[in-house]
Amino acid sequence: MPQSLSCVIIHIIFSTKDRYPFINDAIETDLYSYLAAILQQVKCPAILINGMPDHVHILCNLSRTISIAKLLEEVKKSSSKWIKTKGGIHQKFHWQAGYGVFSVSQTKVQSVKTYIQNQKDHHRTKTFQDEFREFLSANGVDYDEKYVWD
Repeated sequence: MPQSLSCVIIHIIFSTKDRYPFINDAIETDLYSYLAAILQQVKCPAILINGMPDHVHILCNLSRTISIAKLLEEVKKSSSKWIKTKGGIHQKFHWQAGYGVFSVSQTKVQSVKTYIQNQKDHHRTKTFQDEFREFLSANGVDYDEKYVWD
């Protein structure tokens, strides 16, 4: 076969450092647009981006030409630099060191989109930590609690 083709959809979750609520109304929409632009630039177009003041969910296509680690390095590094230009409290902005990435089958894309769209309602009763633990367990990811948070 002369072409290399792929369709890999991933759900990315990562938090601000110490889950500090940096992502306020003043930057939320612009941040999500900026993240989408970064993803487009590395040929991993966003399907949906949403989150809370302390974390972000990204549903996107993964290009066949970039590793997950390189993708997250670029997304977090570029967006962190951008957020710091917003001044005030944002000058102290940092993302957590780690992240979670989960594969999404084509048949589950709509349910993941709905989940991401409803973040504000969902988090009225659940913390980011509880949500993330549930994702890890549901996806069979072994983890040591002392290394998950920063």
